[in-house]
Amino acid sequence: MQTANIVGISSMATRQLLAELAGAYRRLSGVEVAFESVGGLDAAKRVQAGEPFDVVVLAADALDKLAAAGSVHADSKTDLARSAVAIAVRAGSAQPDIDSEDALRCAVLSARTVGYSTGPSGVALMQLFARWGIADTLRSRIVQAPPGVPVGRLVAEGEVELGFQQLSELMNVSGIDVLGTMPSGCEIVTTFSAGLCAASAQPEAARALLAYMRSLTAADAKRRNGMAPV
Repeated sequence: MQTANIVGISSMATRQLLAELAGAYRRLSGVEVAFESVGGLDAAKRVQAGEPFDVVVLAADALDKLAAAGSVHADSKTDLARSAVAIAVRAGSAQPDIDSEDALRCAVLSARTVGYSTGPSGVALMQLFARWGIADTLRSRIVQAPPGVPVGRLVAEGEVELGFQQLSELMNVSGIDVLGTMPSGCEIVTTFSAGLCAASAQPEAARALLAYMRSLTAADAKRRNGMAPV
């Protein structure tokens, strides 16, 4: 009996990676896999509401909350990749020095506007600004991208001068220059994890996909998409 299609949901940071892995898994197993990528908060709410997804991919702490709520099988949690936050400016514009923590702090203070995303990386960035003692100074210059909207798009359109988001989300955006990831001492790295949704009607097939996604076979795809295998 042929397995029904596997349906998953994820945050935007893993969208490109999951599309590549889904295609590779289809060629390997013959099983169709389709992921819907939305804002991480929306994805978590929909899983918790019981929508019929088989697999969910989110930041590890968000997945832990879903497991605690009974929306994801706790024993299925699979760490997939580590994803670093990077920094971007509009293509062709001046590129500030970000090679050290002090240099990055100066670049942030000099920027007309600073963009960041929802989710754990954005929370960590706001905590960093607070640690630097510049949160109040930046308050009127901070632009938070709406859920599902790439920070890179705001940078490319000139709405944001200095943008922060996962490298995996910035690396394929046209109209921007990626300066690099955060320097030593203030790195922001998110672990993304996958889990079996409690609402899945085909848990064995979903667990087989999870095993593939954490395997060495999937490691190169993670690197190609700006992430490090766990």
